[in-house]
Amino acid sequence: MALNSNRRSASSGYPSSRPARGGSSRPAASSGYRVTSSSGRRRPADSGRGQVRSTRIGDLNRGSARNGGRNGGGRKAAVVLGILGGLAAVVAVALVVLSSTGAFVIKGVVTKGVSHLTDQEMAQLAAVPEGSTLLTIDTEAVRRNLLRDAWIKDASVIRLFPDKLELAVTERTIQAVVEVQSSATSKSQQWAIASDGRWLMPIPDQDSEAGKATSAQVYEDAAKVMHIQNILVSAEPQIGEPCGEESVNNALSIISGMSTELADQVKTIVASDADSTTLVLENGVEIAFGTADDIRNKERVCLELMKQYEGSIAYINVRSVDRPTWRSA
Repeated sequence: MALNSNRRSASSGYPSSRPARGGSSRPAASSGYRVTSSSGRRRPADSGRGQVRSTRIGDLNRGSARNGGRNGGGRKAAVVLGILGGLAAVVAVALVVLSSTGAFVIKGVVTKGVSHLTDQEMAQLAAVPEGSTLLTIDTEAVRRNLLRDAWIKDASVIRLFPDKLELAVTERTIQAVVEVQSSATSKSQQWAIASDGRWLMPIPDQDSEAGKATSAQVYEDAAKVMHIQNILVSAEPQIGEPCGEESVNNALSIISGMSTELADQVKTIVASDADSTTLVLENGVEIAFGTADDIRNKERVCLELMKQYEGSIAYINVRSVDRPTWRSA
């Protein structure tokens, strides 16, 4: 009887009360507009294999997350998309209604970054249609209007709710003033020219009617830059167009290429043609500079000669910089 009892106990499938051979008791480790300027418990041993296995808590958590993602991710995404779609529809309807009621009518234009154009000129350039609203205004069209002016290098148009439009611009600056003499007439005209070689505007006499309507900044800048003289042109300059005169472009290259204190001493540039371009210094010394090549060496030679013959030198020729000539006053 005892034998039969033992057999039943061994084949019953219940785990033995003795620990599995080689088993461990320690658990596993775990791990007309007004214009204004301005953020672990151990698992039981597997009776089939006699091994103790453990699972990391992090693995359990990741498994739960994967199961949850499979079951609920699609539904959540659908709910979010539905909400967003509904909001977009509400906003679209609201915009249509507001546009038809004339809300946010533009009552003023604010300018930013402007110094060479007057507020009146900016308003005329922008050409904002009367009765326009911030919801209906074509800001790209207004930007294109602004870029028609030679002074404006870049521009952006910004809506300022509830009733203003901001015109933010980047202006070109005056690089030099060119005294242009027409081949058809004996008259000369002062023209402002930008560093990129575009004609900016003819500068009227400051006391004239046109001068009084011109921004004072134009005259302030014109007084600070170099003047290029004796420029004879066959065709009148055109506002906003690139300069096609070789003598003027050569002079501009010299101005932008000079890098020593000599540049601060230049008062005017006489440039009837590129080869004969001459710099006239504030102390009266004339420098036959020629073309805009080897500028740094030409400057160095001029400065050395003026230092060596300080107070007595009147003329320097560095057209051929390796064979300079000079003379005293």
